[in-house]
This record gives sequence, structure tokens and C-alpha cells, in this order.
Amino acid sequence: MGTDWSDYEGGATLGGMGSQGGTIVRDEGFRDLLRLTYEADDSRSFHVVTCGISGWLSHPRFFDNAPDALHAFESMKPALEELGAALPEGGPKSPADGRAAGPLLAAFRVRFS
Repeated sequence: MGTDWSDYEGGATLGGMGSQGGTIVRDEGFRDLLRLTYEADDSRSFHVVTCGISGWLSHPRFFDNAPDALHAFESMKPALEELGAALPEGGPKSPADGRAAGPLLAAFRVRFS
């Protein structure tokens, strides 16, 4: 795990505004299915790591300092890979897929809240 993470869109997003209103400092993707974005705004002690699974999840976590945010960024990778592998690629294909994924997504959000 963890070897296929690379700069999202070849690094083109770095320095731009992120979904939570900060400047994108790190942005990595995994096999075009998973994404981790770190945004910061030091003027307001704002640091957020948003993880995503295409078709399933966008989950931001807020921090008040860079070391904690960067630690979370790295520590979430294996869990995000594991969750992504347990879900149908691209989102639910049926209501049953959504119901089956619910507990997995909830457990991830609780673990990384």
C-alpha cells in the first residue's frame, strides 16, 4: 500500500484554492480513484485535509497546525486505500451497494473525524 500515490493532475492544483477555501499545499491521487488534498491558510491557523473516493466520499478534517495536518495526510492513506478497495469503483451501482457501503463509510468518518 501507499506506493501508487502521486501528485494529483501532475501538481497543477498546487497553489490554487481548495474546496474549503485554503491554498492547496499538497494534493495527491491514487489510481484516479482516491484523493487527499491539504489546504492551509496560516493567517488564520487554518489547515484542512480532505479525502475523497470517487463517487463515494468527500470528507474534510480540520486542524489548527501544519504538523498535525501533515501527519493526518500520511496516516489516512492506508485506511483510504483499504476503504476504496472495499467499494465498487465510481460509486454505488445499486441501492444494495449503497446500503452495504453505509457502515464502511460511517466507520471511516468516525475514525477520522
